[in-house]
Amino acid sequence: MSNSPANYEINGKVIAITGASSGIGEATALRLADHGARLVLGARRTDRLDALAARIRERGGEALAQTLDVTDRGQVGAFIDAAVQHFGRLDVLVNNAGVMPLSPLDAGRVDEWDRMIDVNIKGVLYGIAAALPVMRSQRSGQFVNLSSIAGQVLFPTGAVYCGTKFAVNAISEGLRQEAGADIRVTTIAPGVTASELFDSIADTATREHLEKEFPDPIPADAIARAIAFAIGQPADVDVNEMVVRPTAQTL
Repeated sequence: MSNSPANYEINGKVIAITGASSGIGEATALRLADHGARLVLGARRTDRLDALAARIRERGGEALAQTLDVTDRGQVGAFIDAAVQHFGRLDVLVNNAGVMPLSPLDAGRVDEWDRMIDVNIKGVLYGIAAALPVMRSQRSGQFVNLSSIAGQVLFPTGAVYCGTKFAVNAISEGLRQEAGADIRVTTIAPGVTASELFDSIADTATREHLEKEFPDPIPADAIARAIAFAIGQPADVDVNEMVVRPTAQTL
């Protein structure tokens, strides 16, 4: 199924993607499948996940769907185990799952704060904890961690969300420094991207403001292309950070 450019070294790689049922995760799965990757797809919505895996297989690709809640450390471990058991190795883990229920701190939506910390920070850490030993034993591998523009700038209503994405940046850089020459670490920071993240904003005033402020998001495939570029480099080239935003976005 590979139509990969000659300088993209993706064909045959085993790539696991969290949050793969929609948005950036879904777009990344489709693009990497077109480059010949063998995919392990994880998400909570198994109906959409199964449909995506079936679509990839119908196009001649390889995809395994696995139920995954990244806040459950046991499920994350089982997700990585499934990749190794099914394909014999794991070349890349794309830590993509994330939530963004923005609101002012005065709103006191503590349950939403907990959810962002559990998904956006702990989910990434659980993925690293499960996949790092596999990559160490292989003496090769790559982590692609999805951060955000919100991991670089703060804005009202985003204190907790920005905090989680700043944490992803710090965790990724710490992992890069510890990983050594065998394991690559890439942080992708999307700007405003077409996805379901705005749908998770329960605070009506915040959601309406953002929809008015950012009416023209870039498509999820723009981020998928950046991920494919980072994965497709030769093993001795580590693309550490990429920021991809709409041309018109000033923040």
